[in-house]
Amino acid sequence: MWAAGTFLGSLPSEVARALVARSVRRSFAAGRVLLREGARDSHVFLVLSGFVKVSTAADGVETLLGIRLPGEVVGEIGALTGVPRTATVSASGPVLAGQVQRGDFEGFLRQRPDAAALVAAAVARQLRWANRRRTDIAAFPAPIRLARVLSEMAEVCGRERDDGSVELLVPLSQADLAAMVAIAQATVHKALHELRDRGLITTGYRRIVITDPEKLRHIAEP
Repeated sequence: MWAAGTFLGSLPSEVARALVARSVRRSFAAGRVLLREGARDSHVFLVLSGFVKVSTAADGVETLLGIRLPGEVVGEIGALTGVPRTATVSASGPVLAGQVQRGDFEGFLRQRPDAAALVAAAVARQLRWANRRRTDIAAFPAPIRLARVLSEMAEVCGRERDDGSVELLVPLSQADLAAMVAIAQATVHKALHELRDRGLITTGYRRIVITDPEKLRHIAEP
């Protein structure tokens, strides 16, 4: 039911089902907040279907930290450390999530050390992704930064089409992309225009198709 690299997808199927069975199902419409930065609640959500966006805000400027797929867990840092939420998690389109209380989640991880290792690995991946974005800001112009993000997203939330192109399954606005690569929306507009002119992508309303994934990867790794 879930991609192999996700938290639930990496567990034995019976173990994943047992954890989902402990959760309370909740549905979220597009744009609804699952977890809010600074809040002191301590549950986690299992993303059962749909995609969620993880973002943080400083001085009124939003930074999009990433996209979480079906099968991922969100809110694990707050649940395991007791600190206030470090980011806001919101639905990118309709989302079905399973809410697991902190005590139940901690008990599950004690019983399943392999699951605890998966949570630690997920946190490490998030930190690597954030560090890479900070490096990109200092090292690359806007079109390359955008190409790097789109190329990475194609690997984790893209669907290959018959013609070899890859459609991103997550609806993204120009504001989302601007927040993800730390540039102004006007600059994102110009960067998208440049990538379109080079035949690398096509765009529609909150929709991106990578028409030449190999060439985009080549540009993304100068």
